[in-house]
Amino acid sequence: MRVAIDTHGCRLNRFESDAMAEALGRAGHAWVDDVGGADVYVLNSCTITHQADADARQAVRRARRDNPDVVVVLTGCLANADPEAAAALPGVDAVLGNADKARLAELLARLPPLAERRTGPALVSVSALTRRMPFTALRPALSTRRARVQLKVQDGCDHRCAFCIVPAVRGGSRSLPVVEVVEQARRLVAAGVPELVLTGIHLGAYGRDLRPRVRLAELVAALLPHLGSARLRLSSIDPHEVEDELLGLLAEHPRSICPHLHLPVQAADDGVLRRMRRGHTAGTFAELVERAVRLVPGIAIGSDVIVGHPGEDEAAFERGEALLRSLPLSYLHVFQFSPRRGTPAFTMDDAAPAAERARRGARLRAYSRAAVAARHRNAAGRGADVVVHRSPRRDGHYEALTDDYLRVELPPEAAAWAGQRRTVVLADDGRRATLVPVSSEGAPETRSEGGG
Repeated sequence: MRVAIDTHGCRLNRFESDAMAEALGRAGHAWVDDVGGADVYVLNSCTITHQADADARQAVRRARRDNPDVVVVLTGCLANADPEAAAALPGVDAVLGNADKARLAELLARLPPLAERRTGPALVSVSALTRRMPFTALRPALSTRRARVQLKVQDGCDHRCAFCIVPAVRGGSRSLPVVEVVEQARRLVAAGVPELVLTGIHLGAYGRDLRPRVRLAELVAALLPHLGSARLRLSSIDPHEVEDELLGLLAEHPRSICPHLHLPVQAADDGVLRRMRRGHTAGTFAELVERAVRLVPGIAIGSDVIVGHPGEDEAAFERGEALLRSLPLSYLHVFQFSPRRGTPAFTMDDAAPAAERARRGARLRAYSRAAVAARHRNAAGRGADVVVHRSPRRDGHYEALTDDYLRVELPPEAAAWAGQRRTVVLADDGRRATLVPVSSEGAPETRSEGGG
């Protein structure tokens, strides 16, 4: 069959979509870009907000409109949130849970003929999410079209943040043993992947369920001897779970570990953090950011912020905004609070009005844009360690990502370096870059000077 896979939501879904595509290839199916030419359309859905649910329903309608005969398989977190409702969506032929994604090829073989599907209920295969369910059998895709490949090492979450539905749709925290992570990393490096991104729903909880227990810093240390010419990047880590040992590894291995941390604070006011049921305070977050900047030269630090959460009045927002502006943060990802059915915050009645959420979000996004612009200006003229995207933009130029998380543009001549890790020199505006020749050994002649 020709299968089109559409991915919504987080990095884990991206990893799992790539892994499903490769598994389908091993089973004799073909991955295609266009749903119009597909026999099967797989929607790997998100359900973090009601808007995400609406996006999934719209995607199913669009797929059915573009290809009335396509088989629609709905998987991902929406499938786990309410399997019966997912199966009842018009146009859905099968529902596949997060824990069952490795069985996609098996499910396709079980689908009844088209005429029967149009008159009967959708086929549902959603395993129960237990606290200690097995880690998914999906393995990272070696044939991915991405230059930066997600390496899933953890899934699920044992925390119960007031705004978050993820524990209900991903299950309890569970980790891939170190030896298996190392083996998967070695296979990716051997396949020529230039950047591995350690990914999990709750990455900072890595290893707590293993026996003996393992800390995230120990996993990173175990991976270092096997990275070869690739670099390692860490995805989001909750602020209260970043240890000095991990910061020390970033400082000691600047060529192997990207000097970049994403620390989702969610709110920078203690009262709001208590309502959110977060594991840190505004003060401990601020202290961590300052310590990381002091210990890791050139580190870039980003964060997530939710505006308008219940308990955030104007005074709380202004206190949080003032703290965020006082810190050496590189960027913010800003979200407006969206009440999600099934979460404690859904029943809280003191969320900020929608217009106020929009205003607060606009203020923080403006601050983030200014911070990113300042980083580009400060980086002008320096050498940078980048990974070049595999595919060009429509104008023929290529995008690349520096180790400290700046997005830069390369000229069309960079086609020969697509999908590679190279050294570039940033132009006067810090947003464009020129290529640097490589030595006879194939290594860049200059090294990144950091910057943050």
